Amino acid sequence: MHSRWMALGIIAVLVLTLGLPVIEPEIGSAQGPDATVVPDLLNMRHGPGSAYAIIARLSRGTALTLLGQNAQWVYGETSDGQAGWVATAYLDVRPDLDVAALPFREAPADLGTPIDDNPSPAPDDAPVPAPDGDAPADGTGVSGATTAAVNMRTGPGTSYRIITGLAASTPLVAAGRNATIDWVFVNVNGQDGWVFWEFVRLDNGYLSDLPVTTTIVDQIAPPAGDDAAADDSTTGTAFVPAPVAGGPGLTGFGYGGHVDSFAYPDLMAYAGMTWAKRQIRFTMGAPGSIAAGAIDQAHANGFKILLGIVGDPNELNNPGYFADYARFVGEVAALGPDAIEVWNEMNIDREWPNGQIDPARYTELLAQAYNAIKSANPNVAVISGAPAPTGAEGAFGSAAVWNDDRYIQGMAAAGAARYMDCIGAHYNEGIVGPNQTYGDPRSEYYTRYFWGMVNTYYNAFGGAVPVCFTELGYLSPEGFGPLPGSFAWGADTSVSEQAAWLAQAVNLARSSGRVRLVIIWNVDFTNYGADPMAGYAIVRPGGSCPACDALAGVR
Repeated sequence: MHSRWMALGIIAVLVLTLGLPVIEPEIGSAQGPDATVVPDLLNMRHGPGSAYAIIARLSRGTALTLLGQNAQWVYGETSDGQAGWVATAYLDVRPDLDVAALPFREAPADLGTPIDDNPSPAPDDAPVPAPDGDAPADGTGVSGATTAAVNMRTGPGTSYRIITGLAASTPLVAAGRNATIDWVFVNVNGQDGWVFWEFVRLDNGYLSDLPVTTTIVDQIAPPAGDDAAADDSTTGTAFVPAPVAGGPGLTGFGYGGHVDSFAYPDLMAYAGMTWAKRQIRFTMGAPGSIAAGAIDQAHANGFKILLGIVGDPNELNNPGYFADYARFVGEVAALGPDAIEVWNEMNIDREWPNGQIDPARYTELLAQAYNAIKSANPNVAVISGAPAPTGAEGAFGSAAVWNDDRYIQGMAAAGAARYMDCIGAHYNEGIVGPNQTYGDPRSEYYTRYFWGMVNTYYNAFGGAVPVCFTELGYLSPEGFGPLPGSFAWGADTSVSEQAAWLAQAVNLARSSGRVRLVIIWNVDFTNYGADPMAGYAIVRPGGSCPACDALAGVR
């Protein structure tokens, strides 16, 4: 669980579309503007939420006068009179200005009319085709460097071939970008290629200033000292090993539950569950045999077993840590579990060291773990660690937390898809049914919704790997008393809603074609403190299990 981040106010997602007027940066007053835009492009909307129409697109550095606020949004006006709503998280607000003290402004009753030159605009989450563009001239561009280890690819997407791996702080010349500004065309030591935008820092200017290009690289320099052009076996990132051959991974669809005591196998079987999950905390030097009991217990009760193997963030920087973690999961794999999840919620500083959260670094660990697992037992499925679903990065900074959508995009850019059978995901903050795609009273942020999570995670890897929910649950205080304040958002969810929504989620996941596994959080945890795990449990006080009945109906 991740109570620290689940309780935070969620930040509205940044969406880019074409066909909108771009508001250029303006010079502020002597004391500076109230706020300036931080990203290269930011949508201005008709109302405070992503459901409202986009009325303008603001460039990085655009100055705003702030006139009102509503939750995580502010109402602002540019120097040329364009007024609308923008997400506070994407603004650099003047230090002496308290956004919360701005006048509260009511949301408009209508969704507004988008300003759009296209009669049939692309949906918010769809990539927009780039205009035709020639390759930039050799030697032209803006100098910069990589911010972390990252793959250079032949095209703007993770489906394109990896040319090589670039180390952190590798000098580069940025010569272009794609239309949606999520991939940058660069040159490193004479080699052209594409790098994901999160890992590029320019010495001056903005990514949005680079020309749009659609160049696909077809000339790849051979490695130093090699007369032949590199082939696929020699062009993977230099920071992770090539993946070893594995078995089929997960086949078909299945669901189960995260167990504490494992005292209710008959109820689980009645509910149609065929999987159980246990979590194991790894410390350096521990033998893999410590997992034998959990594996044997699950198999003896007729269940497949997923083991979530989480390390100690305080040990992570010890010399040889990644190799020892890989040794451990390899020993565990040899014992015959059905699946292993590599780490847990590594996008927050409860599970990864503060200031070091980095999807490329995690991909290095994942790669070593994958190879150790598959070498020991190729039939064990490898699931990447599920990030904490959160939008708290803007409030607490990227040293403490990365928004999960940005994190998994970074994993994809680092080549993580080669080292997993399934992308791990958590969904545990829902207060509406899984069929709903809008209408959550808190916000329209994607982590509020079942489909928001499915589509965000599946699309981050271009459909190359399925989604596995290693934690999916609905919180209900019924039978326990009031929830702690940080979980008050779940106060109105009844046990009957919990039961119905879990059954619906399993049914939707099964039919989606995008989800391979659902692990319900949870079966039988009893703690109801600061982290009210028992409120998620399907076995309720007194031993009843309404969710078991509902799940039995969709088995």
